[in-house]
Amino acid sequence: MQTIVYLNGEFLPAEQAKISIFDRSVMFADAIYEVAAVMEGKLVDFDHHMERYFDSLKKVSISSPLSKREILNTFRSLVAHNKIDEGMIYLQVTRGEAARDFVWEESMCPTVFMFAMEKSEAERKAAKTGVNLASTLDLRWARRDIKSVNLLAQVLVKNIAHDAGAYEALMVDQDGFVTECGSTSFFIVRGDTIVTRPLNNDILPGVTRRTLIALCDTYGIALDQRKFSLDEAMHADEAFISGASSYVIPVIKIDRKEIGTAKPGKWTQKIQQTYLNHARHSLR
Repeated sequence: MQTIVYLNGEFLPAEQAKISIFDRSVMFADAIYEVAAVMEGKLVDFDHHMERYFDSLKKVSISSPLSKREILNTFRSLVAHNKIDEGMIYLQVTRGEAARDFVWEESMCPTVFMFAMEKSEAERKAAKTGVNLASTLDLRWARRDIKSVNLLAQVLVKNIAHDAGAYEALMVDQDGFVTECGSTSFFIVRGDTIVTRPLNNDILPGVTRRTLIALCDTYGIALDQRKFSLDEAMHADEAFISGASSYVIPVIKIDRKEIGTAKPGKWTQKIQQTYLNHARHSLR
């Protein structure tokens, strides 16, 4: 089936969609993006994704070229065009095209493109069996709270993890505290308490992470938002990662050291099922 994408107001076959080499996303990674999950052909947590999308645009001073309603309609059209049952929608907005200059012009017209992808078999399998993480130094810039397309650091650490035979990279700051993973949020379980790093500029405000925290409050699950070391993570009772396309995935090893029983734990399975139940009720 031919892949249909969206570019600046048009639905096109993927091979026909082109942007200029002078687009500022190419020159400077001057762009932001958003990713929303698709479940049963509908969108998960769309409103929260839009909240983060508009917040990222505001932080980099780009005016949104589309309204929330227009984005929703376009997302739905891409799901329909590409017959996506479970997967994700990717949205990117760049500052636009101009001669190379670090200082942008206020009158620039943003470039917008979107596409849909099916959920990978690797993610489906990982959710059942659990995964191994490889630890690495966090190489990212200081404003990790902005969902920027400046992902070179993540490319590097995720390839380090791949070369180590791991599913994902677990990033650690200069002081030895865990931040998050290459493209997912990270949680550990100590006893009956779920622990995750507090939200600030050090980590991305993950939408799935936000939902999991809210679900802990709703269902009376103990949650502790604090910094923790790599050593504490490696000696946790359980661990898991979360993301828009992956939902909740158990972590059974870090740097090949087994976590807990080296199987998906009871709290991970509980939060995994609780999230899936929530997601089905949030579909749009």
